[in-house]
Amino acid sequence: MTKILRITTVQESLESLLKGQLNFFKNQGYDLFMASAVTAHDRIEALEEQEDCKHYNLPLTRKITPIKDCIAIWKTYKLIRKLKPTIVHTHTPKAGMVGMIAAWFAGVPIRLHTVAGLPLMERKGFIKKILIGVERITYAFATQIYPNSFGLKDYVNQNISKDSKIKVIGQGSSNGINILNFSKSAEIIQKAELIRATLDLDKSDYIWIFVGRVVGDKGINELIEAFVIFQKQYSNNSLLIVGSYEKEFDPIKAKTEKILEGHEKIFHVGFQKDIRPYLCLSNSLVFPSYREGFPNVPMQAACMGLSLILSDINGCNELIKNNESGLLIPPKSVEAIINAMKRLYLSKEFSKQLGINAHNEVIQKYSQPVVWNYILSEYESLLRQVIK
Repeated sequence: MTKILRITTVQESLESLLKGQLNFFKNQGYDLFMASAVTAHDRIEALEEQEDCKHYNLPLTRKITPIKDCIAIWKTYKLIRKLKPTIVHTHTPKAGMVGMIAAWFAGVPIRLHTVAGLPLMERKGFIKKILIGVERITYAFATQIYPNSFGLKDYVNQNISKDSKIKVIGQGSSNGINILNFSKSAEIIQKAELIRATLDLDKSDYIWIFVGRVVGDKGINELIEAFVIFQKQYSNNSLLIVGSYEKEFDPIKAKTEKILEGHEKIFHVGFQKDIRPYLCLSNSLVFPSYREGFPNVPMQAACMGLSLILSDINGCNELIKNNESGLLIPPKSVEAIINAMKRLYLSKEFSKQLGINAHNEVIQKYSQPVVWNYILSEYESLLRQVIK
């Protein structure tokens, strides 16, 4: 039985960004293992049950920590020598560097790394050079590199490497979307109404929503500024912010945080394990991110029938067509957010039609069985080459 080890920097990526995928490969007859830094010991058992495979703890960090990284490479090497996988597949930058180096030294024949949303895209100077160097090291030790969108592949080719090993699997996306899970069931609608009552959201309000990390490069500063201006002109509007602060990495402005926590029409509900009820009670997603690989949140929102306002950046502009299945706006523009919000708010039929079109497009291209089978075909092709 072919053994596969999947590695991410932190366990949250296994829990959410790759949810269900390892279990799928287990059911295809592969022997699966997963590894990451443990951030919540009480959830590991549930994660192992979710994916039907064992999890191993690795001392991975998200920061630049050379000494700790060397220790992590050694411990990952020892784990790989113990498990003897034929495929090591990594996700997230630090897991990629550590996992690919360790797998190379351990003699793993198939070493794969998925690129999804490079932090270096918004960095400058010396830090950017270091991060590019880390990526180049990862690519050198890998046998295949998979950007999860065509726009990201173009960026990699232009700024990091033009190696022929770099390719997009299928039509992009790391994990696709669980269509059945992201639907407006009676249970989800009931939970949505309970949230509406708990937050005391006005039933006549048009509800905008953002889901993601509350950090600068997600466009939160611009979104909050835009909403405040927009809401002064159109009072029957509310904004839901679903996500936690990351004050250690790219924190939002102090002024933005003050408005976020004090504005009567902005509701910051923090991290939510289940975002479906919040999407269900919303009309439109506003996602003004500076950088993405292939974002999951817009796919999830589209499945729930929301209209989308997305930054015109790689990944987002592959998911929708401007003015047909959503609105694409330039990143870092308060004015662009306001204008897009006005278009949807003042034409509810247009907004509804965009949501329908996005829903249909996502189901056709990015349902999880479609994405998972693309990855399965890639694995099988690589295994045939190794067997030869």
